[in-house]
Amino acid sequence: MLALRVLQRSLLIGGTLLSVAFVLSGCSSQLADMTPADAQAHPREPGTYLPVHDLPPDRDQATISPEQRAKIEAELAAARDRQAVAGKDAK
Repeated sequence: MLALRVLQRSLLIGGTLLSVAFVLSGCSSQLADMTPADAQAHPREPGTYLPVHDLPPDRDQATISPEQRAKIEAELAAARDRQAVAGKDAK
């Protein structure tokens, strides 16, 4: 008899907690819309489409010359080789 009362009590508590969780989850959308006083207001309607076909302006600077590009690639390759040798020596 005592076990039945404990089971009924635990079912009652569990049901109460479950219904409280359902009630609070229904309010979560309204709570999410609330903002602090110093926060910026979010627009309620979506904005306009992004300007997909607008291209950025042409660059004023010239691209890297082939000689400079080859020099940079050679420096990077040398650094990579030094790193590989240092890695093998560390093991």
